[in-house]
Amino acid sequence: MSKQLGTLFLVPNTLGEDARAGQLPWVLPAETMRHTATLRHWIVEDAKTARAFLKAVGSSSPLICAIQEMEMSEWRGAARHAKYGDATNPSDLLKPLIAGNDMGLMSEAGVPGVADPGAELVLAAHKLGATVKPLVGPSSILLGLMASGLNGQRFAFQGYLPHDTQERLARLKQLEIESRKLQQTQIWIETPYRNTAMLMACLHGLAPQTLLCLGIDLTLQSETVTTLTVAEWRKRYPNEAACAPLQNRPTVFLMLG
Repeated sequence: MSKQLGTLFLVPNTLGEDARAGQLPWVLPAETMRHTATLRHWIVEDAKTARAFLKAVGSSSPLICAIQEMEMSEWRGAARHAKYGDATNPSDLLKPLIAGNDMGLMSEAGVPGVADPGAELVLAAHKLGATVKPLVGPSSILLGLMASGLNGQRFAFQGYLPHDTQERLARLKQLEIESRKLQQTQIWIETPYRNTAMLMACLHGLAPQTLLCLGIDLTLQSETVTTLTVAEWRKRYPNEAACAPLQNRPTVFLMLG
């Protein structure tokens, strides 16, 4: 059956919008861009972002057809679609695959299926018996871990932490205890406009000797990766106002108790 189906290609996106065409040679292998350029059937998290990315790819590898001629469906996860009354099933979006066409799955940023609703579509493709092909590209989670100096042998990704102030503090303390007990690096992300609140929670709730790393604007020209103890971070950012430069910048948080 799998021979009659198309292949689902998992296409990495850049981690930021700035000078996207200029980023590509640094973050995507030529073979990834070549495969991307051959696809006309797409499932994407956001069509506007996908079109901008494909336009940048087209500057290096000629696209199979004009972007406006591509078939592009949006998918933001079953829970979100159900919330807004959309009864779309993941398998419904894979009809081109069933018809024997190769398809691309693209995240808003980074790699599909990791901190991304695309995993539901990948599972649906496996259930069909289709071939799933991940292409090489940037993952902020792994890049942050690589550059942190924290334990890369034992780590856990926690996604997003609670937004409620008390729940967030409780979760941070729980992760710190687990990290110290297991010597496990804890990794999480936050919506950029909440960066200041997250950092303040870390500085108020974690032990002074705990190591905290912030990976900011990874792969962009403004990239910074810094690992300090919580005590050292408190000196650098003594209050919320001092954190203003971190606001609205994509950030990966890593911690080792």
